[in-house]
This record gives sequence, C-alpha cells and structure tokens, in this order.
Amino acid sequence: MEAGEKAYIVFRADGNADIGAGHLMRCLTIAEQIGERGHVVFWCADEESAALVQARGFEAQALGTDYRAMSSELPRLEQLLHGGNHNALHSVKHMYTPSVILVDSYFVTAEYLQALRAYGNVYLLEDVPGRIWPVDGVINYNVFADRRSYEEAYRQGRENISGSDGGQGTKLFIGASYVPLRSRFVGRDYHVREQVKELLVTTGGGDRENIAGKILERIKDVECRIHVVSGPCNPHGAWLEGYAQTHPRVTVHRQVDDMAKLMLQCDLAVTAGGTTVYELCALGVPFVCFSYAENQEALTEYAGRQKISLCAGKYHGDSAGTLDNIGNLVRRAAEDWQLRRQLSQRAKGLVDGLGAKRLAEGMLVQEERRYAENISRLPK
Repeated sequence: MEAGEKAYIVFRADGNADIGAGHLMRCLTIAEQIGERGHVVFWCADEESAALVQARGFEAQALGTDYRAMSSELPRLEQLLHGGNHNALHSVKHMYTPSVILVDSYFVTAEYLQALRAYGNVYLLEDVPGRIWPVDGVINYNVFADRRSYEEAYRQGRENISGSDGGQGTKLFIGASYVPLRSRFVGRDYHVREQVKELLVTTGGGDRENIAGKILERIKDVECRIHVVSGPCNPHGAWLEGYAQTHPRVTVHRQVDDMAKLMLQCDLAVTAGGTTVYELCALGVPFVCFSYAENQEALTEYAGRQKISLCAGKYHGDSAGTLDNIGNLVRRAAEDWQLRRQLSQRAKGLVDGLGAKRLAEGMLVQEERRYAENISRLPK
C-alpha cells in the first residue's frame, strides 16, 4: 500500500438486552488492534448499539433496521455504499481502496453475506460451526473448534471462494489462538489466596432474566464481598443497585473501564459462557461457569470436562437446578484452596491474549495484498 493509504474496516454488530453486548465488545477489541493502519466504522441496527460503540471512541452508523432481519437491511446498505454522505462508507466502494467487512451476528444469511462481497472482503465471526458461508474469511476462536474439520468442510463445500488467500479459498482463523482479548488481559500476575475474600458475578451485557439477581440469592450466605457486573444493556441494573443498598457486602458495577483489574482483585468468579470465560482463563482467576443459551453450551461443558472450571449446567434447560448448582459449587470452591489453585493453573495455559492482534494483522495483510494486486493490474 502507498504511504498514507488506509484500509477501511467495517464491523457489522449489535448489542442489546436480548443478545447482550458480547458481539460488539469482541469486535471493538479487534478494532482497537487495527490502530492507525485502518479507518474503522461500525454498522449497527439501532441507536442503542451505535451509542455503545461511540462511547469507546469509534465511528458508528445506526442503520435504523431490525437486527433479527439482516437481509432486509441490504437496501439501506446499498444506499450508504453508493450514494450516502458518509465518507468512510462511501469509500468502501472504491475499487482501489482496500476494505474489510467483518460481520458478527447469529441472524446472518448467505444472501446477506454474498451481497456484501460486492464491496470488499467479508469475514464472519461465528461461535457454532455447521454451515459453509460465502465469505472470504471465517473466525471461530473457541478452544473446541476443530481447524481440520473447517478445512475439510470448506474444501468440499466451496472449493474456491475468492478473495482471501489470493483466490485459493476461505481464510480460516480457527481456535483459541484467535480469542480477541484486550491488552489488559495479557501478561498479568495472579495469586490464589487461601481465603475467598472477594467474589465476582458476571452474567453478560444483557441478562434480561436477571440471572445475576437470582445468583445473589443463592450465594448470600458466602462470607465475602461480592462484585456484580451489570452490563450496559442490562434492564435490571436499578434492581441490582437496590439490592446492594440492603446488602452491604454487594457492590454493583454498571460501567467497568478495566475489567481485568476487577477480576484480578477477586478470588473466585461466577460467569456465563462467552468471551468472559477466556478473560478469566487468561488471568488465571478460578471460576464457576454456566450457559444460558445453546451457543454457550459447548464452551462451558468443555471447561468443566477439562477441569478448567466448575460447570454448573444449562440455565436455559434447568434454571432452578443450575442456580442451585452455582450456589453449591461456589461454596465448595470457597472452602477448597487447593481446588482453586488447580483450576487457576489449568485455565492459565488456555489462551495467551494475543488473538485480537493476530486477527487484525491477518485481515490487514490480506487487504494490503489485494491492494497490491489491483495496483499491478492498472495500465502503466
């Protein structure tokens, strides 16, 4: 690429009380690693999602669409890309301007992805494999994701999806080496104290069912200070703050600027499945985990089988039983220092915290290569 030339990197993701903030947060982590090498823009369905992005210092465009019907927003994107007054979005269409569109949504369709490929290289961030998508790159950073299975599936199902490997096929970013964690989670020291003095409860950015509140009721007899993270989309934030006022050992954190710092001061954590599991692993903080949606099951069950964590079960399958298990496992871990040490040691080796950097680098290198190829085809 020529000096001063920047790639335009577009992220398509949403966050709200129903789906939580995880999609946006992991995309923001990748965006932070792009730094000065690219111009980052977020497309979001609504103003709520766009505001979360803007609060982190990135440019965001609210589409005014339904996040659950992504194909229906294609006319809106067409308008933005062809004739909008938004310079960054308009530039994506330019033939010789490198561009990436990274989509992170469970509501994506093949039609939608194929349409976007007319404007740039399209990458899909997914958690559960099972389909062959018309994209230039696929990201599944879960520790249980099998790269060989992906390679075979894409080789058989779509032999030559152009754009990523110089026309050789879909670029695959598979496995825990691509877990997108912020730099604050890298290289931190953690010491497992003999006594549990502080405990963390985090249930995701949405938590429409107030699972955090139900967990508090199950662990209120544990003699320690309890930190509850109420995400930006949590509709029960006021209820949790009211609970804390009548329970002096409970502190509610509505906006956490440094999650790693809060985790490191805790001796034990309770978390739903998702990227938070990998954050706790990177730091070595022992934790009890559970799933509240099917897409989280594989990770929490893997963590339990590998004795990386204590798995309490599936809230979406047996809410009362899972909550009881959480209470019992928290008490068990709080009373067993050796168990917490073992969990910490096993978890620490799972991720190195450099996944976001690898993803950003991988996408930018592909774009720079594509740019060079386009320039080489121009008349001398």
